[in-house]
Amino acid sequence: MSNAISVRDLTRRFGGFVAVDRVTFDVERGEIFGFLGANGAGKSTTIRMLCGLLKPTSGAALVDGVDVSRNPEQVKQRIGYMSQRFSLYELLTVDQNIQFFGAMYGLNDDQIAVRRKFVIEMAGLAGRENSKARDLAGGWRQRLALGCAILHEPRIVFLDEPTGGVDPVSRRQFWRLIEELSRGGVTVLVTTHYLDEAEHCHRIAIINAGRLAAIGTSRELKRVFADRPIVEIHSSRPVDLMRALEGMDEVEKTTIFGTAVHAVLKPGRGGTAALRGQLERLGLDIAAIDQVMPSLEDVFLDVVEKAS
Repeated sequence: MSNAISVRDLTRRFGGFVAVDRVTFDVERGEIFGFLGANGAGKSTTIRMLCGLLKPTSGAALVDGVDVSRNPEQVKQRIGYMSQRFSLYELLTVDQNIQFFGAMYGLNDDQIAVRRKFVIEMAGLAGRENSKARDLAGGWRQRLALGCAILHEPRIVFLDEPTGGVDPVSRRQFWRLIEELSRGGVTVLVTTHYLDEAEHCHRIAIINAGRLAAIGTSRELKRVFADRPIVEIHSSRPVDLMRALEGMDEVEKTTIFGTAVHAVLKPGRGGTAALRGQLERLGLDIAAIDQVMPSLEDVFLDVVEKAS
């Protein structure tokens, strides 16, 4: 099969609440596929269905050619899964966790010994083999959890918000491991609400209120602003600046972006020089004003706003 994952109209209801609503997408083999959405958008529910942990209400999904509704146990044997909460046994040591998960995956002693060496090196845990999992720093714990999820060398790995609560350096190191897995042919589906992390994915699906709002590469998603320039404006009075911009006909909408304000201009409605002149005539000091490339944050907010 050309696709590692194929999903068609996947739906999950909890009573009268529709958590996932007719979701359809494919994930190619070796691809890093990002599921981007706010908390409660339906990311974790979708990933649990694809892992065979939760039965779909309707629709279909194939993971490595296996139907998740008909053969959930076969799916579990073919994948690696790392939940958004720390999924290891905190009172066990690093070595004990590796031994336990190796045995659970059906590895023999020789196979566990080989994979143990791989996990220790990958996670940077040399010298900490006898430390309890609960005593490890966040980055080490997450790398250990990833190592245990791939002990049996699955070709498809599901990571559900794997870097929540982890410092930026550890997050960067973790994503290097994900990219190494992809280069080795492993398919990775990762859920996240960190916009900078989503930039590492080959393709991104934005999910909102249980529905797919957009899907594509980062560059493809940013084309939503192809005819609507984004202007970044710096002023010592950002609140007054936003109010002034929102009253202008040529401005579609504004958002705070760090210490600056982003204004989305309507198609064909002037440039930065004219906008600066209007703002200065209103008595606003403009330290800088420039047209900027859209960020994934701009895209996410725009797509979710339109979907809602």
